[in-house]
Amino acid sequence: MNLLRMTRRQHGQLHAHLFPGDGAEAVALAICGRAEALNRRLWTVHEIVEIPHDACIRAPEFVTWPTSALKQRLSDVAGKGMSVLKLHSHPTGLRAFSARDDRSDAELFAAVERRAPGAHLSAVMVPDGELLVRVMSAGRVRGWIDRVTVVGDDLVSFDRDMEKALRDFDMRHRQAFGDRTTELLSGMTVAVVGASGTGSPLIEMLTRLGVARIIVIDPDVIEGKNLNRIYGATRRDARAVRNKAETSRRHVRRIGLGTTVVTHEGRVDEPEAVTLLSVCDFVFGCVDSVEGRDTLSRLCAFYCLPFIDIGVRLDADGEGGVSSVSAGVHYLQPGGSSLKTREVYDDADLYAEFLKRTNPTFYEDQLRRGYIRGVKVDRPAVISINSAAAACAVNELLARLHPFRTMPNSEFAIQKLLFSHGRIAHRPDGEPDAELARWVGRGNCRPLLMCGRLEAAA
Repeated sequence: MNLLRMTRRQHGQLHAHLFPGDGAEAVALAICGRAEALNRRLWTVHEIVEIPHDACIRAPEFVTWPTSALKQRLSDVAGKGMSVLKLHSHPTGLRAFSARDDRSDAELFAAVERRAPGAHLSAVMVPDGELLVRVMSAGRVRGWIDRVTVVGDDLVSFDRDMEKALRDFDMRHRQAFGDRTTELLSGMTVAVVGASGTGSPLIEMLTRLGVARIIVIDPDVIEGKNLNRIYGATRRDARAVRNKAETSRRHVRRIGLGTTVVTHEGRVDEPEAVTLLSVCDFVFGCVDSVEGRDTLSRLCAFYCLPFIDIGVRLDADGEGGVSSVSAGVHYLQPGGSSLKTREVYDDADLYAEFLKRTNPTFYEDQLRRGYIRGVKVDRPAVISINSAAAACAVNELLARLHPFRTMPNSEFAIQKLLFSHGRIAHRPDGEPDAELARWVGRGNCRPLLMCGRLEAAA
């Protein structure tokens, strides 16, 4: 399957340039990052180059444009292992490539590949914003982008072909959300990082919603203390010291609704995990660790990934008293704010956790001297609270695919489930994370996610 992802801002910029309102075709370029895994090839828009209208010969059914801006970037594209995406508009609404398009693409991309070997892309945009994209190699069409996803407050997908696979168990999903949303779910690959308190009910719900494939990442094993909140886990799993991700895979297989599970029994910041996550359509983060959250925030930017982080807090005195119960559900989109700019954690937290994992003796020394804050320890966990937070997160995915609220999705970047107060509070997104904004759509690179901490983990 071939995928192309971009942000809502990028899509808006392209549409504004390609359709200036004069009824003539226009041209733009995009430099794209890449990733590949699980029989999926992904391209992500990183940089947009607008070809000036007055530098082109433009008409309603053709455009001739100078290639100087493209030539200037080819060495950089080749050196970074990236791809070129050429886009032009069809203001007449033609949802196809013309014979003229075929000839010009063959000539253009044969020349591009002499400087930047590899597959590149050519796209047509029509007035409603839909994109038809083909894969070019050796000057010939080698395939098509099967799904273009625009990631913003809403998740908008343009699918080349969508087959209706009617199944007995999803009839009532169709009654609620219609065929298109149900079919989108049935073709999605969704990642769940952390398969315990909130991750386990998430996996259960995604399976019963008919998601095609779930990537489950968790390095930990089942213990007796986990059996109060992991769906499908048994005493036998605890005695066998079975990995949590593998336990989830076995449970989903027993359900028998056709969802496949791919597992990684390691940390999220390992290269194998990053590779699997890069080609997913959506990611849920169910981790308590600061390092895990930071890695997922970076993945969100580098691979244009929509991402929901879930955190549960239950403060108890250990003697049956509860002072507060709450959960946070954060929807993050590439180019927007991050968990760090939302003050879920800061650099001091990140450093302390990294130090504890990599050099525990020095960590204890720095903690004793007061140079760092201590890493948070385990808190109480209750299946009903975890499941409520997971349900909120899954409903958030559905709302992004199929907006159903009376308010726009932009108002729900952050949701706080205040169980102690009996209410839910929500807030819009904040200012973009400037550090991550420059890496949106960069794709595969070295160092991994441009982060030395991850290279050390590798």
